[in-house]
Amino acid sequence: MARIVVLGAGIGGIPMALEAKEILGKEHQVTVINDKDWFEFTPSNPWVAVNWRTEKQIKVDLAPMFKKKNIEFLHSAATKVIPENNQITTANGEIVDYDYLVIATGPQLAFDEIKGLGPNGYTESICATNHATIAGEKWQKFVENPGPIVVGAAQGASCFGPAYEYALILDTDLRKRKIRHKVPITFVTSEPYIGHLGLDGVGDTKSLLESKLRDANIKWITNAKISEIKESEMLVTECFPDGKEINHDPLAFKHAMILPAFRGIEAVAGIEGLVNPRDFILTNDYQQNPTYSNVFSVGVCVAIPPLGRTPVPVGVPKTGYMIESMVTATAHNIKAMIDGQEPSTKATLSAFCLADFGNGGVAFIAKPQIPPRNLNWSGSGKWVHLAKVAFEKYFLYKVRKGKSEPFWEKFILKSIGVERLKKTK
Repeated sequence: MARIVVLGAGIGGIPMALEAKEILGKEHQVTVINDKDWFEFTPSNPWVAVNWRTEKQIKVDLAPMFKKKNIEFLHSAATKVIPENNQITTANGEIVDYDYLVIATGPQLAFDEIKGLGPNGYTESICATNHATIAGEKWQKFVENPGPIVVGAAQGASCFGPAYEYALILDTDLRKRKIRHKVPITFVTSEPYIGHLGLDGVGDTKSLLESKLRDANIKWITNAKISEIKESEMLVTECFPDGKEINHDPLAFKHAMILPAFRGIEAVAGIEGLVNPRDFILTNDYQQNPTYSNVFSVGVCVAIPPLGRTPVPVGVPKTGYMIESMVTATAHNIKAMIDGQEPSTKATLSAFCLADFGNGGVAFIAKPQIPPRNLNWSGSGKWVHLAKVAFEKYFLYKVRKGKSEPFWEKFILKSIGVERLKKTK
């Protein structure tokens, strides 16, 4: 019997555990280690931050679901991965042995890299549901006495879609309240242009997102480097390819949300051969670590180099559809190794994103995610909002039921399909 340990229980970790159990069968043990005893659907966090959702609505208790699937669940934070010994230590003092390890932890949020950034500073966060809940409480107070807003993504960020979502959801909410005219909004991003998304754009995302921001009367600063955030103002420098820099006047705000850069978690930090300088997990084409062959990784914690040099550092996003393909490849490759074969299954690494703006949105498909692409499509309309609402319900239902079938591909590309979605405009 082999013991497969999945470290993390998020959008990557849960499908990983379920699919591994389905493929490997009863004769092998699957164990999940996670610092929380619940799953939270992070794509819904922008809605939580304006009180369109509650934490309870987008959370699932993990222990009952895993028990039904005969998957061992350990509720504790990992403190150290020791790959040379095939062990993990946890915060409750346990030492967990494994035959195969899948690291699916997601990122550590690097708020500390900019003075004043994050919930412990002067800006809100939608990276975690508890952060979004706090933002929602502050939003309720803000609308009673509104003022300027700054939203965006910091240097080194790799997840840009939620920033666009949040800025335009705020615009929608303010219009519903009939107070939009009282609130100037500025979008600040490290991207070289609006709609870059860490992917050098997908389809016509540049024009689509520029148009959405213009229609919403949202100003923007690209190639932005944030040097410091104070209690009511943000210090931003605009950088250019020729090395020229412009220090903007301090951006005043009463409400701000800036997505931080990511890095790997402390439990893997500095392990030579396992991680890169940002402590992301190094993998080959089979999601397998080149140094420790029985260690795999899926999700945001995987090291993927940026597409190219930009005036301000920009990372590459890992979307749910892309993560799903990593999961499937990993499950099949672990089975191959158990059967005495070499890994041979590669992830497709395609991207699908539904960016909801409250009354519409922008969607894109990139196959593969890194250009040049076989499919390079983007579109917009009210159907995007309807699709994301439906997908939220679908994903949470599947998690509660412990369904191992592919979430993203089945829902988006088969059950509904892009062409069918477009007809719901």
